[in-house]
Amino acid sequence: MRDALLVLNAGSSSLKFSLFDAGSPELEVAVRGQLEGLPERCSFVARDGRGQALEPRTLDGPTDHEAGLRFLLRWAREQHPEAQVVAAGHRVVHGGTTFTEPVLVDDAIIDALEALEPLAPLHQPHNVAAIRLLRALAPDVQQVACFDTAFHRSQPKLARLFALPYRYFDAGVERYGFHGLSYEYVSGALRALDPAAAAGRAVVAHLGNGASLCALDAGRSVATTMGFSALDGLPMGTRSGALDPGVLLYLTACEGLDAGQLEDLLYHRSGLLGVSGVSGDVRELLASDDPRAAEALDLFVYRIGRELGSLAAALGGLDAVVFTGGIGENAAAIRARVCRGAGWLGVALDDAANAAGGPRISTPASAVSAWVVRTDEERMIAAHTRRLLAPESTGGRDRATSGD
Repeated sequence: MRDALLVLNAGSSSLKFSLFDAGSPELEVAVRGQLEGLPERCSFVARDGRGQALEPRTLDGPTDHEAGLRFLLRWAREQHPEAQVVAAGHRVVHGGTTFTEPVLVDDAIIDALEALEPLAPLHQPHNVAAIRLLRALAPDVQQVACFDTAFHRSQPKLARLFALPYRYFDAGVERYGFHGLSYEYVSGALRALDPAAAAGRAVVAHLGNGASLCALDAGRSVATTMGFSALDGLPMGTRSGALDPGVLLYLTACEGLDAGQLEDLLYHRSGLLGVSGVSGDVRELLASDDPRAAEALDLFVYRIGRELGSLAAALGGLDAVVFTGGIGENAAAIRARVCRGAGWLGVALDDAANAAGGPRISTPASAVSAWVVRTDEERMIAAHTRRLLAPESTGGRDRATSGD
């Protein structure tokens, strides 16, 4: 491998990365991994291109994002000395109304991304900080910003409007939708699995610690459950999902919660964790005998079913359901409950195929096909990054060395 593409996904306490062979037709992955526990007690895990786990590490002392990125660049060069990082792609949560496709980063773009931080205060600052850090550590590496909101810009205006005074819409208060990079990847994968369904009406369920559904018409997003923020729609690991706005008015007027306390409640102490009082992790809830754990899962499945029906209505019918994300790909029990609940839509579950993990988990006679697709947002980012590379970026210089 000569030219390599680095993909970064920066969070508040984690830094996920992948290294791809820029010259391979299928964008072969050399290594994937992440730093977790930033900045206090940081651990590092990685897998090679064959999926084999590499030796984990715990970094000594506090490690902030800059030190973490320096470590990743140095580690990648040691593991793959033949690789020359020529470009980096970043997951950026919010593109606002401006960014409808991936863009090459320059100073003006960074300023524009920072201006969007109020729309995604828990994600955007870390995404942008990673871009700035890499510019300082490796200034010759071209960077591409890829947006979770961009895929949903194909939605009709009515799907994006809130029933608020119109001046708020003009100011950018609208439904944006998220998990777009995942939906974009799954949309392409569905074309290979079920071309007829991909050309028709499908609902993709991205179920993980963050969860949403997206209605696809011929591969284009027409509606999704997340809206102005990543709080809307389904209950998630620690996020509330959709709420009556009156609840927030009550909490401020009668409980005295201010904006910061509401943010903490809705993002970090609600969802499956809040209902169960046990955990926000579906694996732990499935293993628990606590009645509240079961009730939290019941609510999760119920809300998926309601939103699935809503999106089927938005599509005017349904040809396929696709499960992806950590829960969607691995929790057969959740998939089974959702599919059985969607029997009225025409989904007929194949229990054995579901237990085996698919990819098809519906019976041959099912009017609506059901699938499991392992998403790959990083590969989607790498593909966009390679597409946007300037011709001069594929020279032979070692652009990763400035990470020391």
